[in-house]
Amino acid sequence: MKNYFVYIIASRNIYVKKGDAETSSALRDMKIKLRDIAHGRSGDKGDAANIGIIAYDDKGYEIIIKHLTEEKVKKHFEGICFGNVERFELPNIRALNFLLHNTLGGGGTVSLKHDAQGKTLAAALLRLEIDLP
Repeated sequence: MKNYFVYIIASRNIYVKKGDAETSSALRDMKIKLRDIAHGRSGDKGDAANIGIIAYDDKGYEIIIKHLTEEKVKKHFEGICFGNVERFELPNIRALNFLLHNTLGGGGTVSLKHDAQGKTLAAALLRLEIDLP
């Protein structure tokens, strides 16, 4: 590990090659996966998917509040989410909740989708890359 700098973000070690991290521009261009700073749960509300993203700590919450927008979530689920995306902030638990309308093919009891209840959508969103400030 002597060839890497270690940055602690959201109580997780983020490893960056020394050659890449020696300039401030390299740090500005650093990307992390959402799963590095948060965890999530998802399910269904009729035809809408419900995704909760919960930051591990206050710094992670600052990052998701700034970078995890309705537009970014809608783009991430392009081809799956055909309606609008609503975002709700829950600062007391460092969380964001998203409703993705017209996503589940009619809902759990009538949909022919493999994941008619949207249970895998949180895991899919946690793969989203975030640009660090």
